[in-house]
Amino acid sequence: MAEQRRDGAPAVENRWWVDTGKTDERTRPSAPAARAPVGSRFFDIGYAFDQEGARTRLSDINLKFLEEARPVPGQWTTLRMVPAESVPAAQIERIKRHLALPPDARGVIVDSGRSARFIITGDPVGERVLEFTLGEESSFDCWVRGDWVHEDLFRNVEDALRKAGPYVRHYLGSNIERW
Repeated sequence: MAEQRRDGAPAVENRWWVDTGKTDERTRPSAPAARAPVGSRFFDIGYAFDQEGARTRLSDINLKFLEEARPVPGQWTTLRMVPAESVPAAQIERIKRHLALPPDARGVIVDSGRSARFIITGDPVGERVLEFTLGEESSFDCWVRGDWVHEDLFRNVEDALRKAGPYVRHYLGSNIERW
């Protein structure tokens, strides 16, 4: 039963769950909280980020490009994303020479104007997807059976082209079952 005051009202002063706002000791002003590091608010944005959904969409976009372009084995097909802009044709040809397709592989060049994405797949289409993004910031990503297995960032386009051949041979030429 609840305790009763002399005047008949329940006593609440001794109940821990009731905040009466009274304190026995004088409160000291607390030190100001340390300021959050610069940019910390930016990182708060990523806490609810759906990484798995993003990974699926990222690998699916390459499959959609392959489906749209329908390249034939041993050849490249080009998709232009920005009608008024494109990577110079001479540069595309030079990159294609460095990224020679194996006979059973097919490729799609996604020309975005300032950079180009070179997507390569073997047979069956989409089982292994290699993506070289070449431009101001060059990179390589590889998916095997929908799983992202490798990423590399390059200093520049020349560095990417030096490393591209071994990546193509390794990820398209080796037996997946041994990995």
